[in-house]
Order: sequence, then C-alpha cells, then structure tokens
Amino acid sequence: MLTYQFDPDVIQIQEKANEKDVEFEIQVVNEEALVHELRQIRKWFEANDVHTDVLFYGYPDRKFKVIVRHDYYVEFVLELMKHRLLRSVEWKR
Repeated sequence: MLTYQFDPDVIQIQEKANEKDVEFEIQVVNEEALVHELRQIRKWFEANDVHTDVLFYGYPDRKFKVIVRHDYYVEFVLELMKHRLLRSVEWKR
C-alpha cells in the first residue's frame, strides 16, 4: 500500500476510493505557489494520450477535486511528490 504525508498547515488532502477511481479533495491552505504546481500536474496529465486518467475540477478558495483512475493512482501521488505538495511517500506492507 502506498502512503503519503503532507503539511496540513500548507495543504490538506482527503481521498475516497470508489469502484473505478479515487477522488481527492485538495485544499491549498496558504501558499499560492502550490496552486501553480497543481496546475502543472494537471497540464502533465492532460498532455498524455489517456483522457480519463486524471480529471481536475477547480473551485474558488484554492480548492480542487481530482478524480484518478485506480491504475493511475501511484503516478498521481508521485507527481504530487515531484511538485513538492507532499512531505513523503512510502510503500507499506
């Protein structure tokens, strides 16, 4: 199982697994630069050939809903880490 940690004073992430995907609710608390990083992640996924891998929905007040297909979950979490939205990512058995 993949686990991750984030700084709750900077960003808050909640996830809920469904049958075919995982829904992330992401709230950028106080660093506007992280909104730019989320937009970069969105562009990265939009540039590939799979249009239903990760879907982004932006809301006011730096809130985002992201729907990620199960087979792209690890890739999405690693992109969050790559863009420094997470403190750590770890495999647990």
